[in-house]
Amino acid sequence: MNRRDFFKTAIVTSAALALPKVASAATHQVSIQGMKFSPANIAVAPGDVIVFTNMDSAPHTATANNGSWDTGRLNRGESAQLQVTAGMDGNYFCAFHRNMKGSFTIA
Repeated sequence: MNRRDFFKTAIVTSAALALPKVASAATHQVSIQGMKFSPANIAVAPGDVIVFTNMDSAPHTATANNGSWDTGRLNRGESAQLQVTAGMDGNYFCAFHRNMKGSFTIA
């Protein structure tokens, strides 16, 4: 390798090492079973995905307290995904069973 090629390689390598590390989004599972959300409270980050899966025989939803998002009706075995964005309402309930409540905190 000649001197010029050596310096090109060194510059490209240095530039690649200087790039910021991008955190990958996480996927969080929330089961709906026994007429409750499990886990009932989770910590998430913007870009993460929450997967709600209904394991009960009764239909359920996960609906934001302020109505800004909703999984829609989930029958037994069905799932819905919610992508977390900054500032989302993290408190939710089941529209069919209002005593069922859960939350997520955006960190």
